[in-house]
Amino acid sequence: MASIMTNAAALTALQSLNATNKSLEQTQARISTGYRVSQASDNAAYWSIATTMRSDNMALSTVQDALGLGASKVDTAYTGMNNVLTTIDKIKTKLLSTVGQTDAAKAKTQTEITALQTQMKSFADAATFSGSNFLSVTSKQVAAANDGVQADAQIVSSFNRSSSGAVQLGTINIDVEGTKLFDSGLSTAVKNQGILDRQTSVYSTGAAQTLYDTAYSASIAGGSTDIAANTAGQTAAGAVAKVDNISAFNLDITAAGVTDDIITQMITKIDGVMKQLTDSATILGSAKSSIDLQKTFTQSLMDSIDRGVGQLVDADMNKESTRLQALQVQQQLGIQSLSIANSSSQSILSLFKN
Repeated sequence: MASIMTNAAALTALQSLNATNKSLEQTQARISTGYRVSQASDNAAYWSIATTMRSDNMALSTVQDALGLGASKVDTAYTGMNNVLTTIDKIKTKLLSTVGQTDAAKAKTQTEITALQTQMKSFADAATFSGSNFLSVTSKQVAAANDGVQADAQIVSSFNRSSSGAVQLGTINIDVEGTKLFDSGLSTAVKNQGILDRQTSVYSTGAAQTLYDTAYSASIAGGSTDIAANTAGQTAAGAVAKVDNISAFNLDITAAGVTDDIITQMITKIDGVMKQLTDSATILGSAKSSIDLQKTFTQSLMDSIDRGVGQLVDADMNKESTRLQALQVQQQLGIQSLSIANSSSQSILSLFKN
């Protein structure tokens, strides 16, 4: 039925054109933004997931930075430790060369040893990165169970979100108490001295030295301070010729009473210190390895999250560009259809003019 009041054909053509224009706007928005889901109204669930995961990825990026900073701190400490190990080896060699030498030769060697000891302190003090030093520390007395023990250094290594949405941070802990070479804290605030300033006694006989070392180690294992452990070791060893309170950083082969036998025991002590330094270097090396592995994993995880979010919200540009061309053709046809529908009304009106 032809009607001048209601043009059903034009209304139908207009509805079709409006639908086409709406689809065209949506496609153009996807092409311009690159996203299939760019706002909550597009798909509330996917948008929410993508927003949360993007936020988590930013947190992981910060974790990656923290790992890089931690790696630099550990590398710096390891470099210092390595140089100290090399220097300790030189001191051991110097001590070996003095056995059987004259007092004059020993005095010259002592000058070299003192210079090497000063160099070790310099290495430890200089091994600082961003205010952190794992070799030269200052322990403080605190009201806690681990009073006087240097706290572990923590490096943020992971950012985790549980299924309930709870956030957890993972850390890589570095045993600074086990890596410290010098501790400049007050004697009342330090539970264990650093490896290089840890003072012990050296005896002229191997048997007495063994008794002392056994008692000393047992006292340390029992939680005693180094000073108390030294006293316990001396009690066990008995009154045998000895040199008290020496360390790898404080030994004098020209002091009164230092014989070749005592120098030989000093060499054994220095060799023991080298083993302790090797253990400390292992702590740093293990931490460095863990950091490197975590950095690689974190980067892979970030890439995986990016891919996952992309699958949820990214637009398929090939598909959208093809759809754009099709919708542009539909738009042109819709306009023509609407024009034809309006033309039929004009034909009816022309009948009345005649």
